[in-house]
Amino acid sequence: MEAGAEAEPLLPPRRWRAGRGLWRERGGARSAAEDGAGTDNDLYINQAIVFIEDAIQYRSINHRVDSKSLWLYRWYYSRTCQWILSLTITVILALAFIEEPSSLTITSDVRYRLPAWNPPCGLTESLELLCFLVFVADVSVKSYLMGWKEFWKNKWLMAYILTLIVSLADWIVSLSFFCKESVRIRRILRPFFLLQNSSMMKKTLKSINSTLPEMASVLLLLAVHLSLFTMFAMLLFARTKDNQQDKEWVVYFRNLPDSLTSLLVLLTTANNPDVMIPAYSKNRAYSIFFILFTVLGNLFLMNLLTAIIYNQFRGYLLKSVQSSLFRRRLGIRAAFEVLSSLKETPASAQQSCVSVGAIVQVLQKAEMDSRCKQAIMRSLKMCSCDQLSAAQFQKLFEELDKDAIKQHPPSPEYQSHFMQKVQFAFGHPYFGYLGNVVALANIISICVVLVMDADKQPSERDDFFLGAINCFFILYYLLEMLLKILAMGLKRYLSYPSNRFDGLLTVILLILEIATFAVYGFPHPGWRPELMGLLSLWDMVRLVNMLIVFRFLRIIPNMKFMALVVTTLLDLVKNLRAFAGILVVVFYAFAITGIMLFKGAVVPLGNTSAANTTHDNGTLQCGTYEQLEYWPNNFDDFAAAVVTLWDVMVVNNWQVFLDAFSRYSSPWAKIYFVAWWLISSVIWVNLFVALLLENFIHKWDRRCQRESLSDIEYQRTVELMFRDVLEEPTEEELMEKLHQHPHLHLCR
Repeated sequence: MEAGAEAEPLLPPRRWRAGRGLWRERGGARSAAEDGAGTDNDLYINQAIVFIEDAIQYRSINHRVDSKSLWLYRWYYSRTCQWILSLTITVILALAFIEEPSSLTITSDVRYRLPAWNPPCGLTESLELLCFLVFVADVSVKSYLMGWKEFWKNKWLMAYILTLIVSLADWIVSLSFFCKESVRIRRILRPFFLLQNSSMMKKTLKSINSTLPEMASVLLLLAVHLSLFTMFAMLLFARTKDNQQDKEWVVYFRNLPDSLTSLLVLLTTANNPDVMIPAYSKNRAYSIFFILFTVLGNLFLMNLLTAIIYNQFRGYLLKSVQSSLFRRRLGIRAAFEVLSSLKETPASAQQSCVSVGAIVQVLQKAEMDSRCKQAIMRSLKMCSCDQLSAAQFQKLFEELDKDAIKQHPPSPEYQSHFMQKVQFAFGHPYFGYLGNVVALANIISICVVLVMDADKQPSERDDFFLGAINCFFILYYLLEMLLKILAMGLKRYLSYPSNRFDGLLTVILLILEIATFAVYGFPHPGWRPELMGLLSLWDMVRLVNMLIVFRFLRIIPNMKFMALVVTTLLDLVKNLRAFAGILVVVFYAFAITGIMLFKGAVVPLGNTSAANTTHDNGTLQCGTYEQLEYWPNNFDDFAAAVVTLWDVMVVNNWQVFLDAFSRYSSPWAKIYFVAWWLISSVIWVNLFVALLLENFIHKWDRRCQRESLSDIEYQRTVELMFRDVLEEPTEEELMEKLHQHPHLHLCR
């Protein structure tokens, strides 16, 4: 780009700016011209504010920029409006738990479940209609702000409108049938509202979609491996004249579908070594077949799939994060360009520049993190010049890319020599180590008592010893908390998450102990668990002991490598909302589909009681759905369907579900469960492992560059995780993109 190009304003001269709500006609009185200049300046400031906020949130700047649209845009992305939209999405997704078939029962076991309360026709439908109206308003505002030309290019908005149309049509049909229709299409479409509302979720889905071709090659190889070994198995374990020797054929390889299913389950090791035992007991050489299949399929191909997903998905996620960085740089550059069009900018300047006063005005009105705002303000005060160039302006806002660092308040300064010694003693890390040793002693004493009382009846227990040691340790925990507050000061003490965790549990333990003493008196020999109120003494003691065990997690910050692992997990919880959202979408869609396919399919074996059901298990085939009493796992309501899908995703005994629902409904039911296994256990779990590895490796490589984890806390996002390998966009790329803006026009 030529050097003189930056001297031209972002917006066209006022004489041809008509038609966009930004511009005025030439001519008129001097006062009118001044008023026009002031109005234009206000507009440029508001545009810069919005562009900066877009950059902070990695949003696209391709939206209307006239004054009314800017007001609507900021209102739409305000916390209140976004909170209402998020609440609406939560409500419409949660309707699956209460609408027919309702999940409002104590148990999902088909043998004991009582008839659930189902809402009357029109109740959930009214809530749905309110949600649809919010979504209609949402898509209308988005479409208007984007502009109609851009709207027709946006596939997500088109799909949004189509989903709303289909949902409203299905809602009308539902009311026409007085809510008695068996299939409701709109239920399967509900997860789309969650999906389209998250830009990171869309990027993640796009990355997954781009990774599918590479995954498909391995899955195809896996299918070939499965098919070949299925044919080998049917030849090896063919039926013979000796029925006693045909157990392998009868149970696992009777026909092609059974053979495929048996080896597919073996690929997940869920039926190992059960599938091998009949043939292995006949001839030990048969074990070679099963071992070879498992080694090639499970150890090589499945792990190869994990490696490919890690490598490819990391690349595509990196591209997605790179585009986010480009959006941020573009938003900042757009803000610079509009601010350089202010009337206070010197006309004789060799290149475009922005006054410090205009930047301060923008920062005061922009919604951004207070830490970033204060850091940018400090940089402006330290700046010796009154005007900033484009490069200086961009560098100023690089504060947005830095790790969020939480510094702890200083400790109080005591004048007394004695108090200084007290502060040194109880603020020293060794005092914390002593507390950990005491907590370990408490855990050991609880374990000893539990082992001694394991076989005793509740009426035979004497809680004197356990109550006494709990009282002693809780008093020590209280004293430790007070001494730490004295040494560190309340603000510094509460600034550490470990201290907040420790202090909260200490207060809860103290309240429970006081309540126990108030109801049952102080510990004494013969202190027995008799019910006096809501909880028995034994229940109170158990609750206290569970909290004490939970409190032992306080040792984690003092162990460097354990703290590294835990902080990695906590970062994942923060950064994997997009992954979790996609998992919710898939769970929801499969659960609704499962209800449509298998609702009422599982029927209990007569009206048997719990006692004779156990007795009858001796006559049932070992390892079946009925013998294992998997009755609560079904698709009779939404909550039960979600739990059933979770159990299948874990793949432990998932062959039981394949067999049961094939018998209770149709052999084609296996396709549903295999599809769920592929999407959840193979693809999603491997994606989760990929990001987990990336996050942990990143932290591990940087551990030596950081200060102690207990002194400074670093908070990272997915974007910051890849910050070291991202490429900065060039000046030419930014200006070319600005030239293509549908609502702003460069005259260079």
